[in-house]
Amino acid sequence: MTFKKYALITALVSGTILAGNVAHASGPAKGVDESAAINAETGIRLPEGFSATVFADGVGTPRHITVSKDGWVYSPMFRSKDGMGGVAMKDDDGDGKADQIHYFAEGRVATAIHIVDNWLYYGEDLQIVRWNLDDGPVPKGEPEVIVSGFPAQRAHANKPMAFDGKGNMYVNVGVPSNNCMVETRKKGSPGQKPCPELERHGGIWRFDASKPGQDQVKDGYRYSTGHRNVNALDWNPYADALYIAQHGRDQLNSFYPEMFDAKASAELPAEEFHRIEEGDNLGWPYSYYDQFKGERMLSPEYGGDGETVATEGKKPLIGFPGHWAPNDLIFVKGEGLPEEYKTGAFIGFHGSWNRAPEPQQGYRVVYVPLDKSGNVSGDWVTFADGFAGEGPIRSPRNAKHRPMGLAEGADGALYITSLMSGGRVWRVTYDGK
Repeated sequence: MTFKKYALITALVSGTILAGNVAHASGPAKGVDESAAINAETGIRLPEGFSATVFADGVGTPRHITVSKDGWVYSPMFRSKDGMGGVAMKDDDGDGKADQIHYFAEGRVATAIHIVDNWLYYGEDLQIVRWNLDDGPVPKGEPEVIVSGFPAQRAHANKPMAFDGKGNMYVNVGVPSNNCMVETRKKGSPGQKPCPELERHGGIWRFDASKPGQDQVKDGYRYSTGHRNVNALDWNPYADALYIAQHGRDQLNSFYPEMFDAKASAELPAEEFHRIEEGDNLGWPYSYYDQFKGERMLSPEYGGDGETVATEGKKPLIGFPGHWAPNDLIFVKGEGLPEEYKTGAFIGFHGSWNRAPEPQQGYRVVYVPLDKSGNVSGDWVTFADGFAGEGPIRSPRNAKHRPMGLAEGADGALYITSLMSGGRVWRVTYDGK
């Protein structure tokens, strides 16, 4: 299987390939103008009518992000800063830049964060905890444990979460391997079937959002399965459904060079954008999605050859290019954006090491137009780019910034985080008419 079979890459990167029978036409959202210059002060490019400020710089390694009604901006961090795992920021004078920066969550690094009914939820690798913001805007003391008992794992241990507004919390439990091989990431090792990892991993679990002391096994309900790793998920308030964007498996060329050359492996499999219904099985590890063929393919660990269509799994709404690494997803609810940027999904792509030796791609925020029923209604567009810096990027370590977290403020502003170059937070507003 050579890259000649993947000549549609140019069309894919411009956002014109959708999965299955999803209808699409050119949507009204235009995205960035690729002939426009990247803003020298902020380092990013936005569509006409939008502008950004560097809300905070040098704050550490921020991951996901959330904003309170009174303008406090919170983010957990990948690494602690002076022993603290979270950062709280506030713009006091309205200039789009944080005047107050405080650290909290001593000894607690995390990925996910949300505010629900003035509770600050904080997703660590092994548990979900929360602080009551009625006690003050900067959390202090020990938080309340909502869910614990998640298995310890070296890979894909993050616990991103979403809330449906009906008292339920949805938590992703990623898989601890690449593709459930007998010997993980070893060439020639077959896949396990049934995959034992799916008992505790590889799906979304639903919990009571307000009940303390829950356990994954005793109290969790497995809402869906067959995921590999999901950092990007949110509840679509218009369609009243859960949406996710997941990371695809790695190393097709490393393990199966007779089937996938380096270029094909860099593009495959797709990063999958799904609407998740209760009981869904997306197909991992037995299948992956090939965005060029528009089919789920049988994984080579289970006898696939790059040409055999799988019988297990669900086609995504969109198959994005491989190894872009979707790390957050939000639906905006306020009135701060123009109509063409409402009811759809914003997805932040972080970039991945597994495109090597090909140049890195991703490093952008895209917008996916959806109608109020949750159907894809147009081509996805790049909403923000320029994060990685100038020139081809050969490794994520060489990127100046990598989009990580997305959030909406009460005033309709969008916030974007990056954990690179000391950590940065942008605030994006619409100023056009």
